[in-house]
Amino acid sequence: MNSRPAARVLVIDDELHILKTIGISLESIGFTVTLTSRPQDALEIASSEHFDLAFVDLRMQPIDGMEMLERLRRLDPDLTVVIITAHGTIDSAVEAVKKGAYHYLQKPFDLKELQIFAQKAWEHHHLASEVRALREQVTQVPATGEFITRNAEMLALLELAGRLADSTMSVLIEGESGTGKELIAHFIHNRSTRADKPFVKINCAALPEELLESELFGHIKGAFTGATRDRQGRFELADGGTIFLDEVAEISPAIQAKLLRVIQSKEFERVGESVTRKVDVRIIAATNRDLDEALREGSFRDDLFYRLNAVRLKATALRQRPEDIPLLVHHFIRKFGKEPPAEITIEAMKALRLYRWFGNVRELENVMERAVLLAGGGTIELSHLPEEVQHGEQTPVYALSLEEVEKRHIIQVLEHAQDYDEAARILGIDPATLWRKRKKYRL
Repeated sequence: MNSRPAARVLVIDDELHILKTIGISLESIGFTVTLTSRPQDALEIASSEHFDLAFVDLRMQPIDGMEMLERLRRLDPDLTVVIITAHGTIDSAVEAVKKGAYHYLQKPFDLKELQIFAQKAWEHHHLASEVRALREQVTQVPATGEFITRNAEMLALLELAGRLADSTMSVLIEGESGTGKELIAHFIHNRSTRADKPFVKINCAALPEELLESELFGHIKGAFTGATRDRQGRFELADGGTIFLDEVAEISPAIQAKLLRVIQSKEFERVGESVTRKVDVRIIAATNRDLDEALREGSFRDDLFYRLNAVRLKATALRQRPEDIPLLVHHFIRKFGKEPPAEITIEAMKALRLYRWFGNVRELENVMERAVLLAGGGTIELSHLPEEVQHGEQTPVYALSLEEVEKRHIIQVLEHAQDYDEAARILGIDPATLWRKRKKYRL
């Protein structure tokens, strides 16, 4: 059920009984294993076949493990090499690690120890391969400030956003703080026929009611204390283009009524003025609140909601799209670092992937800016991350939403079950229900 292909492993050891023991042990956990007791043959095999892992004995003739390590890595720099060593050759094994080996395995070892070790090496190799692929992928993504994602839900959202870009319909974008609602608004504007016209934004939660009205609609000289001259509002400044109303749920009822009028008739008056002005503006609104709840509470007008809600987009939280974390990490390394981009250790990347990111992409960006600074142009280590991120894997289950717990459990069952029928039996649900849940969670 696991979509990851089996690890392809080359084992080189001139002691036949150890060679066979390793082969049997690794094959029993699903690895595809090639064995050879002749190091000179191993180079020919490695040059004609691709391997993910190689277990190499340190003491061999006529080619020892150190030389074999160098030759194998020349043939395939991405190969993960494990050195097999006896007690008396630990120093040499450590030297091999410094020269590029993943780690060393000390004789004698039992089968369980070998299997756990091999699985950790395979995980390391898989993550390292993913990091290389993502680094290459990020170099193909222009740093334009647009959305960086490979999450299916976000890609579907962006596809819909692109299709409605040229319409005049209002758009409502919902999502937690830091999920990129403003980027989505820019995405829509930049693909519309209004792209060469202004994109004007305002945070409706940042201003008190009397100032917000002036910011939105403008004012004339003398309209209130401090109004020393006429001033255009954001709607006038956005004429012909797009206005982005961030945190629209925080607008007072009085401002909501005036906003409704602009949407319906494209008309408004500046504060303190009776002259009606016309404006052609496409409205994109955003909120991190549950507007359905605000409607029930009566704090948000039904008619305004339905006007803004011509198209409703929901930005997915970063913790619900973990596949985007490595991609974003490398994007921010390029953004905040120098060329060539800094490296990041497997341990640091694993911690970043395990952390729950309640602050979403904005929090990840801040963490990576700090990490790049602390690394000083060198490799980003686990120690360069905030303490809470370093220990992200310790997040208790009770801190997860019910949906996250269910999704994780289904994934674990699917990875171990022989087929979907067995998975349904283990979960205590019928196959049709499992199919619906797989569709819901995109499994």
